[in-house]
Amino acid sequence: MYSSQRDAGQAFPIYITVVAGLLFLALAYFAVGQAATNRNGAQTAADAAALAAAQETRDQLAGEWVDNLSDPASWERIFDGLGTGPSDSCWRASELAAQNDAQVDSCEPDGPLGFKVEVTSDDPVGDSIVPGTEDKHAQASATAVIEPNCEFELPDGDGKDDVLPRITCDDQDWELDPEDLPELPKPQDLFDVHLADS
Repeated sequence: MYSSQRDAGQAFPIYITVVAGLLFLALAYFAVGQAATNRNGAQTAADAAALAAAQETRDQLAGEWVDNLSDPASWERIFDGLGTGPSDSCWRASELAAQNDAQVDSCEPDGPLGFKVEVTSDDPVGDSIVPGTEDKHAQASATAVIEPNCEFELPDGDGKDDVLPRITCDDQDWELDPEDLPELPKPQDLFDVHLADS
C-alpha cells in the first residue's frame, strides 16, 4: 500500500512534465501555423498585385496596337513592349494589394514585358510563444510576365499600304481588311499574362 502511493507520487511530476511539454509543442505548432497563414496571405497579395500591374500594361499595349492598326510596321515593337510605352501600371498593383490586406513596398518593370512587386501584410503575426512576433509583418514578392500570343508576317515594303497582314493568335486567324474590319482580338487574345516561374 505504501509502495503504491509512493510510486504514484513519483509518477505525478513526470505526468505534469509530459503534459507541459505537449502543451508547449501545441502552442509552438499554433505559432508556426499563424506565421504560415500570414505568409500565405502576403504571397497571395503579391501575386495578385504583380498580375494586376501586368494586365494593366497588357491592356495599354492592346490599345496601342488598335491605334496603330493601319501601320503594321509598328506592330512588332508593340508586341515586344517597345512601343511608345505604356503609362505607369503600378497603381493597379496597389489596388489589388490593398484588397488582399497588404501594401506595396516596391513595384517596378521587369524588362519591357514584366513587373516585379514586393508587398508587406497589413496585419502582424500577433502574440504567440515566439518572442517578437506581435509586430512582425509577413513580406512576399512576385513577378508577372506578359507574353505575346500572336504571329504575323509584314507585307513587302515598309508595311504601310492598303493590305494588312493576317494575324494569328493562339491558332485563331484574323483577316484584317481596312475597309471592313471584323471584331478585333481582345487584349487577352493578343497577350498572355501569368506569374513567372520561381
